[in-house]
Amino acid sequence: MSDSLEILLTNDDGIDSPGIRALYSALSEIANVTVVAPASDQSAVGRSISHEVAVTEHELGYAVEGTPSDCVVAGLAELGPKPDLVVSGCNQGANLGEYVLGRSGTISAAVEAAFFDVPAIATSLYVPATPDRPFDEIELESSSFGEATRITTYLAAHALEAGIFEHAAYLNVNVPLPDGRPADIEITRPSKRYEMDASFNGDSIRLHDRVWEEMNPDAISDPDGTDRNAVVNGRISISPLTAPHTTNHHETLEGLVDGYRDHIQ
Repeated sequence: MSDSLEILLTNDDGIDSPGIRALYSALSEIANVTVVAPASDQSAVGRSISHEVAVTEHELGYAVEGTPSDCVVAGLAELGPKPDLVVSGCNQGANLGEYVLGRSGTISAAVEAAFFDVPAIATSLYVPATPDRPFDEIELESSSFGEATRITTYLAAHALEAGIFEHAAYLNVNVPLPDGRPADIEITRPSKRYEMDASFNGDSIRLHDRVWEEMNPDAISDPDGTDRNAVVNGRISISPLTAPHTTNHHETLEGLVDGYRDHIQ
């Protein structure tokens, strides 16, 4: 363990998930790791924040009865030493595409860190489901996260010194399941695909994420260079991203505002 590198580790699957335990074990070889993670599963909560949450000590660190963003704020402001890096994960399930950036608790923890000007890495493991093996019935062991922990540890050890975070606020890392040999790496951009719809059965509305129904390497339509294309084809995807969002100032909006001023006179 290095005393010079401080890492705050969190996730959205909960502090007892195998993914965060696997990352804790790997990162502890190179850094002093403080774990502040949700006490229970907080998947897909985005950047939801609480006003007050209970905290209990855990064998890995601190369990927070709140969201990943709660954990980052609590860890940075009170529960741990000031970190050089925030790591979020490893999530069981990929976080791919632009539309998940505001939905994923895993990524939202990294975005929260970015608002504190602390660089971050969000790591997720792509777990392909089948009609015979639904995603919520898949149980993974620590060994399933071997590829994900290896690339995350490498980035944590070298990205700061390499100056990566002078150009990116955080890295969104998505990793395929290990297949016995190291996966290739591709620097990617988030896919722009978004295909949500809903069906009404009289008592409830069921939401359908059609994007996830197409994860076949032979049929996927996401172009080369996107995160989904890379991961489905067995490569590690690293997307360097920024936060907060930038403003696109344009003269057409100025014209519309001028029209409003005329409208109210």
